[in-house]
Amino acid sequence: MKPLLVPLLLAAALDLTLGADTALDQHFPVRGLSIAAPSSSQVERFARFIRQDLAPRGVNTLILRVDFNYQYESHPELRDGNALSRADVNQLVRAAQDHGIRIVPQINLLGHQSWANRVGNLLRVYPEFDETPWVQMPEKYAWPNPDGLYCKSYCPLHPKVHGIVFALVDELCDAFATDAFHAGMDEVFYLGDDKCPRCSGKSKAELFAGEVRRIRDHLATKNRQLWIWGDRLLDGKTTGLGEWEASLNHTHPAIDLIPKDVVICDWHYDRAEPTAAYFALKGFNVVTCPWKNPASAAQQVGDMLRFRTQPNPVLRDRARGIVQTVWSGAGSFLDSYERFTGSDKPNADEKSEAACFVRVFQEMRAITNP
Repeated sequence: MKPLLVPLLLAAALDLTLGADTALDQHFPVRGLSIAAPSSSQVERFARFIRQDLAPRGVNTLILRVDFNYQYESHPELRDGNALSRADVNQLVRAAQDHGIRIVPQINLLGHQSWANRVGNLLRVYPEFDETPWVQMPEKYAWPNPDGLYCKSYCPLHPKVHGIVFALVDELCDAFATDAFHAGMDEVFYLGDDKCPRCSGKSKAELFAGEVRRIRDHLATKNRQLWIWGDRLLDGKTTGLGEWEASLNHTHPAIDLIPKDVVICDWHYDRAEPTAAYFALKGFNVVTCPWKNPASAAQQVGDMLRFRTQPNPVLRDRARGIVQTVWSGAGSFLDSYERFTGSDKPNADEKSEAACFVRVFQEMRAITNP
């Protein structure tokens, strides 16, 4: 394995007389993995992964992208086929609780209501919620396209949408016995469309902020915390980050309109962009989220450590740690992870989710327990 990217003098300046776990908690309070919830057939395997791999590596936060992969009782019409049962969820919860791992379940709200040429369950069952119903799903998806279609959104001002999605949110949070929920809200390209009878002419920043506040306030009634991805709160033109890692559709002023107790997941996959500092300066707790570039991820670990050791205590405490993201299915990731860790000579620089995950947690361990 290549040398750590954190300067040796910085590591030497830390108080490394602490026990390894105590030092991890001090310098990286959140050490997470974000991944799709497993299929029902993979639950036992995933529970073993929690016990035998996540816990020993020091993972303490597990963001599970569930969406409609649960047997909802409140709206069974929205379930995926072969969705997770309550017994399946209980098995995952027990495995996590046994090792002090906090589960944060996720349903994509607002955006990501379609993918490629397929409409998601919410808009398929309730097409009246579609922000852009005139945009038809193509037989073969390609980007870019004349409609600007990446993923569809629901209309945040439709009078009936929240009654349904909040029922799902509450049921899922109850099932996972959690005090936090991830609402997604990344890459929202359709918002405030000129043809929408409710949103036309309204500020996209205010629409986005209003939806964040609405979700946050609902969760707060049961003392639950809202997590979201941070890209829509960044100015893609000023930062040079473009329309994916940041916003070019004028949602970014929402950063000054949403409650400061929302946790921001700041994702950058190719470079270690310094935007976590921006979110912290704006008053938010923030975690940095890499994907499959081990070298960049190692730099992000170092950047987070510097933030945790150098600024004043108020800013320092807002930089909460690292969450590794996985965008393949849970079963596919476990296959690749087992191949990588089972190799006699794993390539630490391999650009893969498995290699990046291993590198991130090795870096944190090595920094705090050299």
